[in-house]
Amino acid sequence: MNALLKKILSQITDAGFEAYLIGGYPRDFYLGLETHDYDIATSATPDQLKTIFPHADMTDQKYGRITLQESNFIIEITTYRKESDYIDFRYPKNIYFVETLEQDLERRDFVINTLCMDQEGNFVDLLDARKDIDAKLIRAVGNAEQKIGEDALRILRAIRFSAVLDFELDSELFSALQKYKKNLLKISYQRKKEELDKILIHEKGISLLKEFAEELEISGLDQVNIQTSLTGIWAQLSCSSHYEFSKQQKKEIKIIKELLECDILDPVILYQYGHYYCGIVAEIKGISREVILKMYKELPIHHRNEIAITSKEISQMVPKEQIDTVYQDLELSILKGNLENIKIFIKKHIMNGRKK
Repeated sequence: MNALLKKILSQITDAGFEAYLIGGYPRDFYLGLETHDYDIATSATPDQLKTIFPHADMTDQKYGRITLQESNFIIEITTYRKESDYIDFRYPKNIYFVETLEQDLERRDFVINTLCMDQEGNFVDLLDARKDIDAKLIRAVGNAEQKIGEDALRILRAIRFSAVLDFELDSELFSALQKYKKNLLKISYQRKKEELDKILIHEKGISLLKEFAEELEISGLDQVNIQTSLTGIWAQLSCSSHYEFSKQQKKEIKIIKELLECDILDPVILYQYGHYYCGIVAEIKGISREVILKMYKELPIHHRNEIAITSKEISQMVPKEQIDTVYQDLELSILKGNLENIKIFIKKHIMNGRKK
């Protein structure tokens, strides 16, 4: 167990309260996976936690949760609680603090996420989470229909865990996902995209999403070629305009869509777009990135400033307003192998062009 996490757990237990790591960290630790998911469940209330951690972020105190930022760690500490009367298929209307860890576990989504660890690194497994982890099976805690009916985001969370961990979905859980899939339309596009970004990079995730494509307002999943670039995957899809992308993502998706209609093995295309974007499209088209990189390195020029003549020299041969046109002609001629990148030949080429 990480020393910082052990210290935080000990600070809570030394103050007379129970505290356990829960969810992603114990699950991934048990699986031997690296994790950055740090959640602690405790019998201490937010007010009591504030006395232990005066520097804590109390923004979510009303939900029974505080947040600690220590070095590069962000740790959420939540009081044992139960929830009821969900609003908009997502948020609990009522939250009640409870006394025991087992009561807290009953509110959680999937059994694999109920495994806990104490400050000594011992597993605390009240709902047999390790049995499901060993079986590579995702089951709901309690009644599957109730859990999915309460919170529609759990549909995507179930798919994400199945895709990322390569676990199977329990038949009752999958039936519940299908029954309540229309509720996905009620979830914010931001939250849906956060989950989809983690799902779409896995072949299994894309396969599972096909069942929910209409409700997610996404098409093209049947034709997606999995590759390393997330924007490369989004560029192959059509989706609702309500999904928000950053300025950089929009730029990349636009470029990739353009390149999908081009011959990326054309040296002119490779020169104009560069090996990064052409490499992404290469993966989509089943071409090795190494092939693209090798071709790029072998281009006679990679930038206009590599042409063996300066703009000042060109300006002595043609009117100033024609310099850019001359450069474009030189680029194409050199890239197509019709002109050697040698000054004497370039000047001759320019002069011959002026005579036409």
